[in-house]
Amino acid sequence: MNLFRSTNHLPMSPSENRYARQIQFAPIGADGHDRISQSRVAVLGCGALGSVAAELLGRAGVGHLTLIDRDVVEWTNLQRQSLFDESDASLARAKSQAAAERLGEINSQIEIKPIVADVTADNIRQLLGGADLVMDAADNFALRFLLNDWSLSTRTPWVHGGCVGANGQVRLFTGQGKPCFRCLVPQPPPASAVQTCDTAGVIGPATHLIASLQVTEALKWLSGNQDDVRQTVLSVDLWSNRIRELKLGPATSKDCMACAQQKLEFLDGERGQTSDGVLCGRDAVQISALTGSQIDLATFAKRWDGVGRIQLTTFFARLFPDDERSLTLFRDGRVIVTGTSDISEARTLYDRYVGG
Repeated sequence: MNLFRSTNHLPMSPSENRYARQIQFAPIGADGHDRISQSRVAVLGCGALGSVAAELLGRAGVGHLTLIDRDVVEWTNLQRQSLFDESDASLARAKSQAAAERLGEINSQIEIKPIVADVTADNIRQLLGGADLVMDAADNFALRFLLNDWSLSTRTPWVHGGCVGANGQVRLFTGQGKPCFRCLVPQPPPASAVQTCDTAGVIGPATHLIASLQVTEALKWLSGNQDDVRQTVLSVDLWSNRIRELKLGPATSKDCMACAQQKLEFLDGERGQTSDGVLCGRDAVQISALTGSQIDLATFAKRWDGVGRIQLTTFFARLFPDDERSLTLFRDGRVIVTGTSDISEARTLYDRYVGG
């Protein structure tokens, strides 16, 4: 893991202070900015939300950023993932590495640590240890449930954000009591109920808005303005011009498995751990289902329309997103990803085209 940091110091002249306008904003001020500059924030995912959030946090002067992602830059990322350019896509560079280098050019006065890893119950404590706050830019629900458990176990706040199409939602969860993410989503939804950016598409303005809202909540918390943090889930539909707020009251948390009953199933490995593995003698990986729900194969075949070549039978639906790889989805939720023997790459493809 590389650590990017410049030996430069803050400009001596107040007129040259890059943070002058932020400091002039009364709720933050000099004291709030000092708190921000001493903060350690981990960005979990460097895609559409994570790249925008990381840039805004870096420009705001968050003292230490840890960027965690398992994926590489692809051409389809460039439409909305603001820290990457064509050379990154051409070289298929690791997202966290490319993002860290670009942020180092934007702000040489902060520390930036890129990590290329698949976050699991086995390594989340190590990867997020020491963070004052975590930004959720995950691409699947299993990781969010794991992050929620870790947050409750360490009493560390995190800012949830999700975006598909032109819709998104945001809320900061303190990790210090009720409510938590499982009050909002009690159980992992079946894959058939969840669209992904690779199947439903997504527009850049939506991801930038949601990431900006996430960072706003983060800056409130980090600058000492915790009373100003939003107490509702903010949901935005940019295309239909709708904004909604959802309250998570005491009744919502009463029976919550995580914050009320303190059952951290995902962190303890009771939930979310699958029997994913490379299939013997084949260039393929099997991804196990997170839930036991039966899959409506026709729904997925329709969802994949326009993504790639599709094969639909009574027993499975198969997607060929390119000439080298395929995903075969079975009714029990299992997926066999062919064209790779890398479990992390297979999980990435699963999250893109199946979700859940």
